[in-house]
Amino acid sequence: MFFHVKELQYEAKVTRPDPVFAKMLQEVLGGQWGEISVAMQYMFQGFNVRGNKRYRDLLMDIGTEEIAHIEILATLIARLLDNTSLKEQEHAYHADPAVAAIMGGMNPQHAIVSGLGAMPADSVGNRWTADYIIASGNLLADFRANLTAESQGRLQVSRLYEITDDPLVKDTLSFLIARDTAHQNQWIAAIRELEEVEQDVVVPTTFPREWSKQEVAYDFYNTSRGQADADGPWANGIAPDGRGQFRYVQQPHPYGPKPVLPPAPEDVYDTPPIVEPEE
Repeated sequence: MFFHVKELQYEAKVTRPDPVFAKMLQEVLGGQWGEISVAMQYMFQGFNVRGNKRYRDLLMDIGTEEIAHIEILATLIARLLDNTSLKEQEHAYHADPAVAAIMGGMNPQHAIVSGLGAMPADSVGNRWTADYIIASGNLLADFRANLTAESQGRLQVSRLYEITDDPLVKDTLSFLIARDTAHQNQWIAAIRELEEVEQDVVVPTTFPREWSKQEVAYDFYNTSRGQADADGPWANGIAPDGRGQFRYVQQPHPYGPKPVLPPAPEDVYDTPPIVEPEE
């Protein structure tokens, strides 16, 4: 069961209408790294947990909080759109060219489609899609995806904080940035615990190592001009999993021959093979 508490987790106030910034805020609501994405990602990861109740609770707790963040942003967007109806825009165009220019940057769907409300879409109108979310059933892989999502989300909200000059909007964004700080740290802690419990850092940790080609498992191939990356910790020393030594391969070579495919059947109507000179 879920319960909706009518009070917002944090206030969403604005000093004045700003339809252009409302359009920008749609990114962190309905974009790839927005609040809808993380809410759905954590929820579906949590729904699918088999055993491991503490991790299920972790996912459901943070996922439920992300729903609260959706409501905060939806309210903030709606308040930024107050007094920006099409009629008022028309008046602004005639009354003040500067205001008209600002109104001209508004997302017209906010007035035409959503009735001056938020939408499940990003800042350029792409509708939110479940293609954005990851729920694999492997918690170590999923928690790393969650850390990436929180990192990208905090980055985008921080950029928006710098764009707006509305002190009340900044205050709301500062709360969301702080909560993304907490969530990043929480996913890092959960990742470290899983790595410690499973005594490995490579996903999936349960795949038998002897089934993979161990002779190439720690190679770094230099496939670009120069050797600027040769001294990095990814090319030398003990690998993070502690089970191998990185090897820098300055001039990698192919392990297989050139691929040669037989002609397709005639009824497929591929281009017939052309006899070419030997290389």
